[in-house]
Amino acid sequence: MKVNPIEMQKCLGGVEYPASKDEIVNEAGRHGAGKDIMDALKKLPAKEYPSPAEVSKEIGKGA
Repeated sequence: MKVNPIEMQKCLGGVEYPASKDEIVNEAGRHGAGKDIMDALKKLPAKEYPSPAEVSKEIGKGA
């Protein structure tokens, strides 16, 4: 799945890290994330993410 990293980071702008997967998904939804971004975030492993870079790294693995 190809997700635009810039668009994803815009959607995660209000997240306070560290953040859980659920917090990240909820915040992205509030910021109007598109279907591709939401699908990718929902596939993330359920854990705490210390930074937006870690979220991007996990999605880059094909989460």
